Amino acid sequence: MKKICRTIQPAIMSAIERGKSVLLLGPRQTGKSTLLEELSLDLNVSLARPVIRQQYERDIESFSQEMEALAKKLGKVPLVAVDEVQKVPSLMDAAQDLIDRKIAQFVLTGSSARKLRKQQLNWLPGRVVHFHLDPLTLRELPVEYRTLEEVLNYGSLPGIVTTADDEFREQDLESYVVTYLEEEVRQEALVRQVRDFAKFVQLAAAESGQLTNFNNISRDVGVAQTTIATYYQILEDCLIAERIEPWRHEGSVRRRLVKSCKYLFFDLGVRRVAAYEGIKPNNAIMGQWFEQFVGLELLHLARSKAQRITLNFWRDLEGREVDWVISHDEKILPIEVKLTDRPTLQDLRHLKAFLSDYQVAQGYVVCCCDRARKLDDQITAIPWQEISDLTPLID
Repeated sequence: MKKICRTIQPAIMSAIERGKSVLLLGPRQTGKSTLLEELSLDLNVSLARPVIRQQYERDIESFSQEMEALAKKLGKVPLVAVDEVQKVPSLMDAAQDLIDRKIAQFVLTGSSARKLRKQQLNWLPGRVVHFHLDPLTLRELPVEYRTLEEVLNYGSLPGIVTTADDEFREQDLESYVVTYLEEEVRQEALVRQVRDFAKFVQLAAAESGQLTNFNNISRDVGVAQTTIATYYQILEDCLIAERIEPWRHEGSVRRRLVKSCKYLFFDLGVRRVAAYEGIKPNNAIMGQWFEQFVGLELLHLARSKAQRITLNFWRDLEGREVDWVISHDEKILPIEVKLTDRPTLQDLRHLKAFLSDYQVAQGYVVCCCDRARKLDDQITAIPWQEISDLTPLID
């Protein structure tokens, strides 16, 4: 399989060429280390190696001394990568000092923001450009992998995508869940009750994309709701789950809207295996996976834009719901998701209600049709392969 090109790479290169340092966060195995290999680094420091991590934990000053020696040797400001920077959070302070003194330029990568946030470190505002690396988007997926069944079942982590054998894909996803979600995340968060946290991960994965009910999960796991809230925060901090808030419209009192949020697991393959769900489920489950797939694509696309684009969902207390709403400033684009090749206006009555209530001119339905089709003056159906064409509509 040919090399996978990441759409985020030119923006990272541009920031580096402008003399900026970079903070690149993303879940494990999304390709951060591979991206580092594409850069002209003068030094690559991996804190995943215990001997290196322990050295800097004991003597953080040695890091600054090494950077100063490297700059003197090269006669220039070196470009230095620090991989898994969250393992030694105090390196952020050292990096800030070195950047300010123009001793070194950094590419800092991490798979968790938890330790950085707990120690209330600054995120080097004005000194670094922040990026988020997600699993592969549709634009990045190799053509031979772009079947809906593969994406929904196995997700889009680069290592899974480049593995041809489905049995090996399943084994690698199971390994990810066991060694990372159930062990490393738990250890980092200092979760004492291993069985409770493992049960929570299974339920949180199964509930991904649904309205979150802390009370129900609390009852099923057998821990307090406050503990469940803490567990979800762990998943957020470790970049495993994304919190999606319900859409609000100031000044609108026509409908009473839900206040509960949703969480999306970052990758569909990881989500499925963590939830102990097999491949080829019934149509109802496939429809839920499809909805989450579209939401993740929209989320990843929104993150890649220079403008701040927000992803929400809309649901009122009577059960009317629009799957996704993307917005930027005053521009609003509601999007329904239907696992069918022939969506009808009857299927989209909630979308019609949204358009009417909030006086929005245009809505879309993402489905399995072969080509885009206009269903009426306000609603257009598009194939799922063309999701990336939606976000420019609100730029």
